Order: sequence, then structure tokens, then C-alpha cells
Amino acid sequence: MLHRYFARRFAASFTGVTLVLGLILVSVNLAEKLGDFDGANISFAQVLGLTLLDLPKGIYAILPLIMIIAAISLFLSLARSSELVVTRASGRSALRALMAPGLVALLIGIGAVVLLNPIVAATSREYDRRVAELSGQSNTVLVGGNGLWLRQGNDQGQTVIRAARTNETGTELWDATFITFTREGGPVRRVEAMHAVLADGFWQTENAKVWPLAETSNPEAIAEEHAVFNLPSTLTADQIRDSFGEPSSIPLWELPGFIRRLETAGFSSARHVVWFQMELAQPVFLLSMLLIGAGFTMRHQRAGRTWLMVLAAIVLSFGIYFLRNFAQIMGENEQIPAVLAAWASPLAAIGLSMGLLLHLEDG
Repeated sequence: MLHRYFARRFAASFTGVTLVLGLILVSVNLAEKLGDFDGANISFAQVLGLTLLDLPKGIYAILPLIMIIAAISLFLSLARSSELVVTRASGRSALRALMAPGLVALLIGIGAVVLLNPIVAATSREYDRRVAELSGQSNTVLVGGNGLWLRQGNDQGQTVIRAARTNETGTELWDATFITFTREGGPVRRVEAMHAVLADGFWQTENAKVWPLAETSNPEAIAEEHAVFNLPSTLTADQIRDSFGEPSSIPLWELPGFIRRLETAGFSSARHVVWFQMELAQPVFLLSMLLIGAGFTMRHQRAGRTWLMVLAAIVLSFGIYFLRNFAQIMGENEQIPAVLAAWASPLAAIGLSMGLLLHLEDG
């Protein structure tokens, strides 16, 4: 019964904090977007729709903040009402009292990864599509100072692609160059085309010039021009689009297959591998936020300095969050393994908070 009571109290605290911060996010984002689209021919309903589409991503990003605030709110309330004192007097330790809230935190983390993650991916894609349409930037985009670079490949070799311009999905190229290499690294063909479109399994190029590079010392002498020339491709529209965007725009359970396709095509998958590991570690990270909040606020309020303990909990949680983001950057740059980048911070936070709890409560 006591475990159910603590679980229910924590679930209510988490829900209340989520609703409050969600309303704040909606208000701030709505005001920001009204300013961004000021003067454009866009209705309030369209701006509100964009704000609501962006809400799941915002909530997902601040889940650790919601967790630490909910934990502090719960344990301050229990300490103020002396319920924690009664719990200890009944022979239950602080760690046993944390079992039910900890289980709820893990379930929230698992639910976020399994259910909220695909919702965030879908709404983020739809949000980006609508913003591109409303801002009038959906025709073509310029990627980098040297244009767009792609690479595709299979067991037979690799093809490097460069284009001066592309559409928003990367499936339509202008002033494109395709250079095909063997598995050993030698070039075998060069194609330059004014326009290329990705079809099902091939690039369809227009006004193309083809230079064979493997069997001649003078490729220009045997170069051919074609009104239409097709080049085999292992790329898909979704793969190109997702590689331009954030890993968060891909549902978690599609990431392993997408990572394999990236590696087969020759793309770097470090950013996506790190993101996948961090998503798997999300429930553990949320649990660490709960334990940090508990470690600083489970004392009875007669001990004084409550505000100082709350401040310490928030500062420590932000410090762990910063270290997690720093480790993510190092993992994406392949300076540390992806598993270490994702799991080191939450596991260290759990160890630190458990040590603090044992020292202050059971030591």
C-alpha cells in the first residue's frame, strides 16, 4: 500500500509539472513564431498548428528537467507533512521508500522512448515540411559553400556525388557530378549532368556527359553525351532526407536499419549511433534525475537550509545534463565510444546520488 501511495504521488507530481511546463512552452513558442512570421500571409491557426507540432519535441527535450522538478516537489511535500519521518519510524529506509517512485521514473522513461519518440519524429518531420512551405523555401536549398556532397555504394564500389544545388529532400540535383570508384579505390567513370532526379534504384540524369576512366589514357577522346543517362543507386529519398536532418527525426526502432544503410552507402553513422545509445539510456538518465532530487530533499525540513539543498539539486542535475551533452558531442566526433558517451553520465549520476543517500539517510 505504501509503495502504491508513493508511486501515485510521484505520478501526480510528474503530471502536474509536465502540464505547467507544457503550457509555458506553448506560450513562449507561440509568441516566438508570431514574431517570426510577422508580416507573412499566415493565419493564427497555422501558427498555432506549428506550435502544437513543435510541442512534443519540446516536452521530450525537457524531460530531465521535468523529472528533477517533480522529484523535488514530491519529496519536499512528503518532508513538510512529516510522512517521510513516519515512514522511517515504521522501519522503512529511505532507499525502500524510493523503490516505487524509481519504478515510476523508469516506466516514464521507457514510455517516452517507446511511445513519445516516434511521435516526436513524426511531428518534427511534419513541422519542418510546413515551415519550408510557409517560408517559401521548399523549392531548392544551397548546402554549404561547395554545394551538396553525397556518397552511395555497394559491394562493387562507391560513387561520390557533388551538386551545386538540390531540393529540400536531396532527390533532385542541378549541375551534378558523379564519380564512380572500384572497391580498390580506382576511378572507373565520371558523369556530369545539368539535372539529375533520384528514381527507384537509379539516378536519371539529363544532358549528361560520360567519361570512361578505367580502360583509357585519354577519357575525353571516347567521352559520350546523352540526353538521358541512368546510373544505379542504392540511396533512397528517406535516407537522403534523414541524413540531412537530426537523428531525432527518425523513430528509434528504425535507427538500426538506417545506420546499416548509412554505413553501406559510405556515410558516417557516428551521430546516429550515439543518438540511438542515448535514447536507450534515457530511462536510466531520468532515474538518475529522480535520485539526485531525492538525495538533497528527503531530509526533514527542521534541518533547515531547504532552499540551499534545492539549489544544490538543480545545479547538480544541470551539471550532469551538461556533461551528458558534452559526452554526446565527443561521441559524435568519434573521440570516445558511443556506448561510453551515452551511458557514462547517467550511471555516474546514479552512483553519486546513491552515495549521497546512503551517507545522509542510512549512514
